[in-house]
Amino acid sequence: MNDLDRLIHEPARLVVVALLHSVQQADFLWLLRESGLTKGNLSSHLAKLEEGGYIKVEKTFRGKIPLTLLELTPPGRAAFESYRKSMTGLLSKGGTRR
Repeated sequence: MNDLDRLIHEPARLVVVALLHSVQQADFLWLLRESGLTKGNLSSHLAKLEEGGYIKVEKTFRGKIPLTLLELTPPGRAAFESYRKSMTGLLSKGGTRR
């Protein structure tokens, strides 16, 4: 358990990273809807993931409407895949103990 990536391990950030892992790129509104988080909560977690180098945030416009695009960086993808392998290993070990 000590080897788990604490930046990803927090439940809301885990949901965000898992959702972004399943797509090339997503907009803020899609991620908001799919994650079930509030705007403020999602923004806060995105800022932490961006600071950690796990996601790239691009602010642009679609016509005159602001558009925030998000994607996992290569280190973010690698961190999620490593986290997933670690959790799979922990869960499979836990299932054999009695």
